[in-house]
This record gives sequence, structure tokens and C-alpha cells, in this order.
Amino acid sequence: MNRRIAAYRGAALACAPLLGCTLLAVSGAAASVTLSPQTRSFVSQAQPLIAITHVRVIDGTGAAPRDNQTVLLKDGSIAALGRHVPLPKAATVIDGSGKSLIPGLVGMHDHMFYPAPKVNPAAKEAMYPEQASSFPKLYLAGGVTTIRTTGSTEPYTDLELKKAIDAGRIPGPKMHTTGPYLEGKGSFAPQMHELTGADDARATVEYWMDEGATSFKAYMHIARAELSAAIAAAHARGITVTGHLCSIGFTEAADLGIDDLEHGLVVDTEFTDGKQPDVCPDTKEAAAHLATLTVESPEIRKLIRHLVDKHVAVTSTLPVFETFVPGRAPVDQRVLDAMLPQTRTEYLATRERIAAQKNSSWPALFKLEMDFERAFVQAGGTLLAGLDPTGFGGVIAGYGDQREVELLVEAGFTPLEAIRIATLNGARFMGEDKSIGSIEPGKAADLVLIDGNPAANIKDIEKVVTVFKDGVGYDPAKLVQAANGTVGVR
Repeated sequence: MNRRIAAYRGAALACAPLLGCTLLAVSGAAASVTLSPQTRSFVSQAQPLIAITHVRVIDGTGAAPRDNQTVLLKDGSIAALGRHVPLPKAATVIDGSGKSLIPGLVGMHDHMFYPAPKVNPAAKEAMYPEQASSFPKLYLAGGVTTIRTTGSTEPYTDLELKKAIDAGRIPGPKMHTTGPYLEGKGSFAPQMHELTGADDARATVEYWMDEGATSFKAYMHIARAELSAAIAAAHARGITVTGHLCSIGFTEAADLGIDDLEHGLVVDTEFTDGKQPDVCPDTKEAAAHLATLTVESPEIRKLIRHLVDKHVAVTSTLPVFETFVPGRAPVDQRVLDAMLPQTRTEYLATRERIAAQKNSSWPALFKLEMDFERAFVQAGGTLLAGLDPTGFGGVIAGYGDQREVELLVEAGFTPLEAIRIATLNGARFMGEDKSIGSIEPGKAADLVLIDGNPAANIKDIEKVVTVFKDGVGYDPAKLVQAANGTVGVR
């Protein structure tokens, strides 16, 4: 494994930060961090000993909820959990009656960018500016304590954001930074470099690993030789590669050694009539053909078996696809409030245009994707969860992560299964499950306190009271207030 990544993971496992009451200094075996005045302004709980009592624990493993529990947080970690946990005299007690505690969400397709308004993709004007101010706050406010950026349009910005968050200068989730898109010729966005061949793919991966990228994402027009070279370079240093593919089918990508596939079946083009090697076919034609299939179709069952046999994970991004289904995505006032006024106006206008569409293939595609994800898991596949804040702007950091969990339940998973997919599965995939992803003594105190019971009503996952990251409690209302009205510009 790459020594940089091994050191990173070792630090994550060793770090048990101590939150000083006066200076709000977080310190531990691996780091010493003093939260800036800006970050402190969003903190509601900053004590080194916190006991959350009488709370329902949904631990992220899929196990049944445990009622009337006490969870003791000490020095940034979970120190104890149970019905009869002795309370230290110095502990600050939070009454969790009527509330639930879940692990911090682990967002596995959580970009730091968002589509700019008024662009023309056909003229290569599609721009995706970094939301460096609003998105870190909104992810954290939504209960997302760890993200994988899963493709970057501004990789240096992502790396600097991670440094700022880790140093306590700004609030935000723990970031696993994916390098720039590995795209071939034909990109619709000028922010993407177009690879010129296998040597370029290899050199790009090696450069960005040296800069600090901890994963890579192949994109729609990459050729097989380029993807193969990128995977070999990344795997040589213990780094994973995922992909939102079009020129390469899922079966081909699995055979090349890819670790993860983004979005699921609805972007797989391998079933398109006349599909040519290394060529992205017309995506509307590919989607129209897919819409005629079901999860019981022989070619789909064969694909599922192949992905499971090759140990390839799939990342669900149901929220972004929901926005393409005419009249389906709910109008969420929280999402509208987060947007820049111009962004809000254009988003609502696009919603109306989509709602008026006749004979859209998206209702069938959306159902097929839900069926595919459930069948994939039933066959033994690893499903991850993300939101993908792209499309035409209807999916926003944090809120979209919550909606993803709700849609997984609609797809047929139990609330406990959906929460596990959105927490422990992501932690395991990234090799971080010894420190995050579930509520267990010894793990980092990355927790979400919820008013209600998402095990009974998954919609309660939106009722976030406090988000703990390394034992520091953040006020979601303050984070949201600071971000509102800015998504689309910063």
C-alpha cells in the first residue's frame, strides 16, 4: 500500500482528539488542532466528556435499535455504550429522550462542486464551480461527517479544503479527496482534461497521488487502454478507482479491475444495439433500450453475478435521478432556501419543463435502478450511498444525502439496512471501518442526534438536532443559516 495512504489511515485510526473546554483545542496522538473562531461559532457542544442519556441507538450495523441507552463521549471517541454506563461527575449530560443516535453518514458520491446557472453543454460552456463555502457546512449540517469527493473539477481546491477542515479553520466533514476526472476525448465540460492515451492516464494518476488524492474516478469517454493504465497505477499504491462510464460497459470495466461503479445500471451502455468499443453511444438511445428491460432480464442477472464475483461495488445516487422523473422529486423548501436566487429560479423553471414531458423513459429507468440495487445487494454485492449534486441543480449537499437514505427505503431496503449502506458500507470500502461507520466503543464520536425514530419513519433522518464529529457537537441550524442563499455561487 502507498505509504502516504497507509500513514493517512493510520492517523485516522490512532487519532482520539481531546476537546479543550476553554480553547476548543482538539488534540490527540496524531494531531493538535485548535478550532478557529469561525468554526467555534458553529459549535454547540465542546466538552471533553459528554453523556447522551436515554437515547435510542441505531448503530449502523443493521442490528435492531437499542432503546434507553447511554453513550459516553470522551476525548473525541465513543468511550462507552449501554443501559448502565456510570456517569463521570465531570460529564455534560444531554437528555436523549425521544431521540435517536445514528453514525455520521459516509457520503460516497459527494462532490464539492455544483452546476452553474445558464450554461450550454453543446457549446462546452457547462461549468461546475466549487462550493467551497456552502457545501462543507451543508454536508455537516445534514449529518454527513465523512465524504469521498468522487471526481473533482477543482482538485487543488478540494485538497486545500480538506487541509482547512482538518486544521479546524472551517467546519466541514472529513474529506477523502478524489483526483480530477479521468476523461477521454469528448468531454462536455472545459474543466476536465482529456487524456491522450495510456501514458497520459498513468502520469495523471501518479501526479495526483503525489499531490494527495486518495481515489480516482474514470469518466464517460475514457478508453479501455487508458482505464487499464489508470487502474494499474492506482492499485500499485493501494488506491481505488471508480467510474461513471459510457464508452466502457460495466462488464468490461469489471474485467479491467475497477473497484466501484457510480450511479448503477442506468448509465451502463453495454446493452445498446451496435455498441462500439471505446465509444460512448447516444445516451438517450442507451437509456431507451434499458427502459425496456427488467431486473429479471437474463443480461441484467448475468451482469449482477459478474459484478459480485469480481467484488465490484456500486454507488447508489438515487436523488439526482429522481429529479429527471417528471413530477416526482418533492419540492423541499430547505433546498430552495439554500440556492442563489438565480439558481432557484432556473431550477424551478427546469422542474416545470420536465414535469410537462410526455413519454419520458425516466419513470421506468428509475424503477429499474431501484430494482437493480436491491437485487445487487441480495446477490451479495456491496452498495454504497451518495447524492451527486449535479443534474440541473435539484440535489444539494447534506439534504441530498438524507434523501438518498429515504429513497433506499422506498427501493425496498429496511430503514436499518439503508442506514448501514449509508454509513458502515462506505467506511468499510475506504478501509476506515475501524474508526468510523458505526456506533461502537473505541471509534471516533462521529454521530448524528435525531429528533425521532428513523428506524420506524425514515423521514425523521431530516430532523437533525446535533452533529458530532470527533466528539465536537455542531449546530445544524447555524451551519444552514450561514450557507443559505449562496449555493450556485460559493
